[in-house]
Amino acid sequence: MDITLLIQAFLVGIFCYLGAIETPWLFGMSGGFYIAGRPLVAGLIVGLIFGDVTAGVLCGLAVQTVFIANLTTGGATNSEISYAAYGGIGLAMATTKDPAIALTLSILIGQTFGLIFYNARMALYSFWNHRAQKAAENLDEKGMVFNHLVYPQITTFLIRAVPVFLAVYFGRGLVDSLLANVPQIVTDIISVLGGVLPALGIALLMNIVIKEKAHLIYFFVGFILLAFAGLDMIAIVFIAALVAYIVFIASNKITQSAVANSNNGSDEFFEDDDLF
Repeated sequence: MDITLLIQAFLVGIFCYLGAIETPWLFGMSGGFYIAGRPLVAGLIVGLIFGDVTAGVLCGLAVQTVFIANLTTGGATNSEISYAAYGGIGLAMATTKDPAIALTLSILIGQTFGLIFYNARMALYSFWNHRAQKAAENLDEKGMVFNHLVYPQITTFLIRAVPVFLAVYFGRGLVDSLLANVPQIVTDIISVLGGVLPALGIALLMNIVIKEKAHLIYFFVGFILLAFAGLDMIAIVFIAALVAYIVFIASNKITQSAVANSNNGSDEFFEDDDLF
């Protein structure tokens, strides 16, 4: 038994549980789902667990770009991002530490096993909610607490921490065996696809964010500054913030000028004409 890997897999499973949307221990959703549950943060955490922060962050960055436009609408999702983050990155860090492998494993785990466990959790939560409702009708305070707080958290822990622990601990040998026996061309294809999928994630995000084609100008300017001017991302972020502020001020002045012209000659001014 590999004790070191056992402890590492256990810690990865714990953080997968802490990154769940319903886990309250890290300031609720703010510190859990929206911070610890993000692939980039998961890469940092898993990198610390496996003693290679650089490789962990690179794996987290690759996975984050793919799932950057992942949305959960009305409880429905096409991938479970916490399973993808900790399961895929954790298993990759236990084997090759290759971001392309982490990306492939994250998609496999997040969009197959993750969704299975996600739907199983929702079904079990319906059972606990029904019991909590019955306890409330009977004025059973202890039953309400256990069925609304205790049992759901135990369920979440078992459905999240245990599968990810098993995937990282027992999946290491399987992944090593597959990578050792597959032809080199298959490994090359995985690497190529691993480079294309982040671009797909960015494209999906742009499709959501960019509402007018004119906004693409800002994207291409940023690309030119990065690719040809040699600026790093921090410098581009500051330039983007400055441009956004200038555009915001200019838009406000145009709006104020239009409002002033439309109300020229009127003694009364209302901010929202639709209210009157």
